[in-house]
Amino acid sequence: MKVAAFQLAASDETSSARLAAIADHVADAKRAGATLAVFPELAIPGYGASEAIENEARERGDEQLTALALLADRSGVTIAAGIALERQGSIVNAAALLRPGEKPVAYAKRQLYGTYEKALFRAGDIPPPVVELGGLKAGLLICFDVEFPEHVRDLARRGADIVLVPTALPRSPAARFIARNVIPVRAFENQVFVVYADWCGADARFAYQGLSSIAAPDGSRLAAASESEPAMLLADIDPGAFSASKEQNPYLDELRAD
Repeated sequence: MKVAAFQLAASDETSSARLAAIADHVADAKRAGATLAVFPELAIPGYGASEAIENEARERGDEQLTALALLADRSGVTIAAGIALERQGSIVNAAALLRPGEKPVAYAKRQLYGTYEKALFRAGDIPPPVVELGGLKAGLLICFDVEFPEHVRDLARRGADIVLVPTALPRSPAARFIARNVIPVRAFENQVFVVYADWCGADARFAYQGLSSIAAPDGSRLAAASESEPAMLLADIDPGAFSASKEQNPYLDELRAD
């Protein structure tokens, strides 16, 4: 399976413009032979949209989710993207997985980061899903979630081969360390692929770290973006190519339940 991860330039565009841009990027991914395209956290309506996020979610969230599902159906490309949704009267920061011909899967972020997110969203209370995808099993997390080793280990123990992580990582020295070091370690210690798609540049509220990557089970980066430029990262996901790494580092097999 070939994966495309998109590092997008932050802006204050409308959600309609963001949807149109995602459609263009999905077309780019398809031309490159990718069957999965991964976009950042809150790709719609934008991570820094502040109070407008609530209105977007209540008035257009499910409409936008449907638009992404139709795009997946038309293109034949599976889409993973961050989106704000209203669920049970509250707004959640969600990662949506849209597989052609399948019902949308949406996961609500469990680990909200900082006062900004906690003021806008209700934390999710359902474990992230593991779903069939192109002959593999894929798990979903969102940004801060992946920094907790327990969440990635849980997905790996439930059979995930690949973990998709829409991200909005604000720029800082600690963020640079997370993107460059923590993400490949999460892949290595769980013997999974991690697709980490961040923003770059800045919107009216935040500057973003960039450094999106696709990390392999041996801790290598199959593809990586810069701190400042938009990018389409491409990588072939083949767990069999890393069988030697799994044999040398059999963490899941050796994990003691007691």
